[in-house]
Amino acid sequence: RPNTSNNLNSNISEPRSSQNYSQPSQRNLLLGANPLQNLANNVGTEQMSFQVQDSQVSNILTLRPDLEPVTQNIVSTANLGIELNLQQIALKARNAEYNPKRFAAVIMRLREPKTTALIFKSGKMVCTGAKSEEDSKVASRKFARIIQKIGYPQVRFKEFKIQNMVGSSDVKFPIRLDLLLLNHGKFATYEPEIFPGLIYRMINPKVVLLIFVSGKLVITGAKEKKDINQAFEQMYPVLEQCR
Repeated sequence: RPNTSNNLNSNISEPRSSQNYSQPSQRNLLLGANPLQNLANNVGTEQMSFQVQDSQVSNILTLRPDLEPVTQNIVSTANLGIELNLQQIALKARNAEYNPKRFAAVIMRLREPKTTALIFKSGKMVCTGAKSEEDSKVASRKFARIIQKIGYPQVRFKEFKIQNMVGSSDVKFPIRLDLLLLNHGKFATYEPEIFPGLIYRMINPKVVLLIFVSGKLVITGAKEKKDINQAFEQMYPVLEQCR
């Protein structure tokens, strides 16, 4: 079984590219994604081991809209196109902090939408905390505009991309995690001594679900909201069999 404890000791480093940044790492813990998301990469291309009827999948959220997963956090990246003086930005901008001994980026916060940005010397920026894709894009543009106004008129907002979405839901019934592990051990990891939830690695859509005895779920690793909903719809009939 994969050992997730080693990931907690790694440091965050500046994303070299949007492709690199999507690789799971300790940086995801600070950006709102669960570090156990890295387990999703350990699965091959096998098909899901269970069959879900089309009628079940398509009607779950239609019949029970109260079960629809709620977006909790969105992580996005953008490029400002120029090299930045982080010390100067920290001195001139409000709600900004910079401690190069602790972290090699300026941490800047917005009240509306409530988000946090990590701004790197290279001009790369990471925005986290938004509850919707639109809010994430609006916040990223606001951060770029702030930097533009404090002495970088050549700043350009480009290469915006959603890197990770985290959603949560509650199926409102207890789940027998031991039974779920027994039936779907190929895709599931459950070590209650290390983590209280079962980690389920789904192939399509490629997301990771954290499933708890209480019936609560966390879905992470999605690029779009529809991926979160699709994962929930596929998983719900399986969870019903493990009540």
